[in-house]
Formats: sequence, C-alpha cells, structure tokens
Amino acid sequence: MPGGRTCRWKEPPFGNLSAGRESGDTPDLVRLIILRTGISPPNSCEIPVQAGGPSVFQELASLCWGFALKGDLKSHFQLFRIREDPPVPQVGEQRALDAGRMQMPPGNPLLLSLTLQELLARDVVQVELIPEKKGLFLKHVEYEVSSQRFQSSVYRRYNDFVVFHEMLLQKFPYRMVPALPPKRMLGADREFIEARRRALKRFINLVARHPPFSEDVVLKLFLSFTGPDVQNKLKESAQYVGDEFVNCKLAARAKDFLPADIQAQFAISRELIRNVYNSFYKLRDRAERMVSRAIDSAADLLVFGKELSTLGSDTTPLPSWAALSSSTWGSLKQALRGLSVEFALLADKAAQQGKQEENDVVEKLNLFLDLLQSYKDLCERHEKGVLHKHQRALHKYSLMKRQVMSAAAHNREPESVEQLESRIVEQESVIQTMELRNYFSLYCLHQETQLVHVYLPLTSHILGAFVNSQIQGHKEMSKVWNDLQPKLRCLFAGPHGSPPPQDGLPPH
Repeated sequence: MPGGRTCRWKEPPFGNLSAGRESGDTPDLVRLIILRTGISPPNSCEIPVQAGGPSVFQELASLCWGFALKGDLKSHFQLFRIREDPPVPQVGEQRALDAGRMQMPPGNPLLLSLTLQELLARDVVQVELIPEKKGLFLKHVEYEVSSQRFQSSVYRRYNDFVVFHEMLLQKFPYRMVPALPPKRMLGADREFIEARRRALKRFINLVARHPPFSEDVVLKLFLSFTGPDVQNKLKESAQYVGDEFVNCKLAARAKDFLPADIQAQFAISRELIRNVYNSFYKLRDRAERMVSRAIDSAADLLVFGKELSTLGSDTTPLPSWAALSSSTWGSLKQALRGLSVEFALLADKAAQQGKQEENDVVEKLNLFLDLLQSYKDLCERHEKGVLHKHQRALHKYSLMKRQVMSAAAHNREPESVEQLESRIVEQESVIQTMELRNYFSLYCLHQETQLVHVYLPLTSHILGAFVNSQIQGHKEMSKVWNDLQPKLRCLFAGPHGSPPPQDGLPPH
C-alpha cells in the first residue's frame, strides 16, 4: 500500500468465489469481476490474468495490489469489497465472457508439425563484416545483418548481439537460446574475427527460424530497427512484459498435455542428444582436418609450380663440358616454365574444394552442434533453475510447518502463530507457482526435443554436400592433370627427340 502500509491477503475472503467451480473457470470469474466493476486493470497486473493462475484469490490479490501500487485506491477498495458479494454472470455478461475467453488451439499444442524445409524457409539471414571503424582507443567491428524475411539490412555491433541474447533468455528461459561466440580479446586477428562472424551468422539464423522466437517483437526489432540505439529499444520492448510462462495461454495447463512418463522421456532424450552431440563433434573435427589438408595441398601445389617455373627461368650458363647437352637443357627449361600455369590451376581447384567444404559441410556441422549445445544448456537450466527453486520452496515450506507446530506446542502468542500461518499461505502460493513453472519448463523441453529431431535430416544434406564436393573436386582436378600430361612428353624424350628407354618411362 502507498505510504508504507502493507496489505496482507489471505485465502478465506475469496474462498467462496471458487467454491463449486472448476479450476478452468478462474479466468472467467476474474473477467466477470472486472466487467461488473468497470475498472481497467493496470498494466503491471495484466500478467497474472493472462497467466490464468490456479485460484481466483491469487488473480484478485495481484490486481488489488497493482491498483494500490498505482495509487488507484478507489479501484483497490472496490475489488476488496467484492469478497462480501461474489458476482454471478447475467445473460449479457456471459456473452462478453464467452467472447473474451482464450481459445484453445486445435489438436495437441505440445506437438510440432514442422519439416526441415519449412524451418529453413522461415528466414535466411546474412552477416557480413564491414570495414573497421576507429574508436577513441580501439577499433571496433561492425556487421551488416540482412534478413530475407523482413527485406531489411541493418548494422550491428557485437554488444548489440549481447543485449539481444540477454532479452531472449529473459523472455524465453525455457527455450533453446544458442550461445554467442566469445567477446573480442585484445590483439584479435582476422582469423578470430572471421570465425566470430560465422558464429554470429549461425546464431541469428537458428534464432530467426525458431518457432516462438520468429514471432516475437524482439527479433523483428533486432533485424529491422534502423534507429540510433537498438540496445535501449530491445530493452524497452522486453520491459514489463514478463517471460513466456507469464504470457502463454497454456502455461497453467501445461501438465495436462504432458505424457505420464515425461521425466523418463526427458532422461532418455537428454542421453540421446548427448550421444548425437559427441558423434557430430568428431565428424566436425575430421571435416575441419580435411578442409585444412585441402588448403595445405593447394598451397603446396602452388609452391611446387613456382619452383618449377624458377628452375625453368634459371639463366646460369652451362659449363663447357656440358655444351653437348645445351639443346636438351634449353627445351627442358622451356617446358618447366609452362608447367607453373597448370600447377597454379590445380592449387586453385584444391583451394576451391576446401572452401566449398568449409561452407557446405563444416559450417552446417557447426550449426547443428550449436543447436545441440543449446539443448544441453537448456537441460542444465531446467535442473539448476526452476526444478532447484521448486525443491527449495518445498524445503522452506516444510520448515515453516515445523515452526507452526512448535509454536502451538509451546503456547506462543496468537499473533506470532498467525504471522507464521500467513507466511505459510504465501509459501504455498510460491510452491504452486513453481510447480506450474516446472511443468511448463518440461512442456517447452518436450517441444525443443522435437525441434532438434526436425533438424536431424540436416545430416543427409551435409553428407550430400560432402560427397558432391569430393566428386566435383576430383573431377575438375583430374581434368587438369590429364591436360598436363601431354606437356610432359618433351621432359621424357631422349636425345634428338627419341623416346627414352622403357625403364625410364614415367608411370602412367
């Protein structure tokens, strides 16, 4: 209450409102009270109504407390007096309630009906480096972020990504939020900057294709807002909104949609994802090594060709005792000089193959690994977050019950016992909320597990890209090797153009 006074609500005043009614009628009763009184709930109190709390008492207590904080004492006491006269809906009011009642989506909302192609088609976001800008002390890197879905192109710094990531975790604590790459260290080289650009691109594409994220205003702001301070804009959009549990229409009923063996399924899914992650991590490691070998091979071929050209361009005169071989050495040098072009082409083909496999194989493996890692992080947040808080709330409740029993046994003053009972009522409300959050967290985990399995066919895309790259690369390099072979004939010819001895022939 304003002025430093505190208003403690207890269950009994509103207990008769829920008598004889099912828990699913709670939101209608609260709407009826608002409709009958004509009051407008303050913004800070819309959240409990949307969440569809487990009791009318909690809904009205939240509304009443919000009016008190806002200074609207008239509405505050108007709600408080309702405890003496519970409302009954009339004909016109019933129609209004029916119109305002949240509609349940058809089918089981727990199940996702998405394919990989539909998921990938949601958006394609490009992240490109733009020239570095000098700050007061250090240079900073900016990125041009282009969204196909929003037809937008904006400039973002790494710290903008950090704030965006924080808002996602704040609004969607029970979803897979991919991790960001590490912050730039002093003396970071171009290789680090490029690796971080790739990681940011994977991050924003995973977010832009995630079903709940893709429909949220914070994503649209990040991808399309062109104002001067995107970080404050992102924070403002998430202020006073609450997280997904608070805003989801199904949050209070999440338990109804979960299978009976949800805990066992959760344990099995977690173990499966852990095994898949370990295997894909090894695949990515080997793919990176193959790309590295292709790039090293390209560099070796280029140096090989340059050395042949250097040898063919040597101008050191022949000694007199080798004068008889001057014509042979001259033709040999001329042939060697021409070979550098083919070896440069071979080096280019090898580099192209390495680059293609880096983009089509390694990056897709990294994308899937980022997704799997975000799932592992989500499982850890579930265990250390809402589940742990629920267990702590139960422990605290048990201690309070013991204190009440001890106080009653020692005949303490009624006021102290009443205070303990009031705290127990508050703790029961906390436990009830934590139970609902725990079930909603499992509800989201179930959906996120399905989302991981939607991404699993990406494996065939990765393998297809790898096989095609190998076939195309070997085909193109084979053609260059075959074109190079006729130019080697003069190198293996004997004196006066005669063929060399049979044992001197090069292997075909």
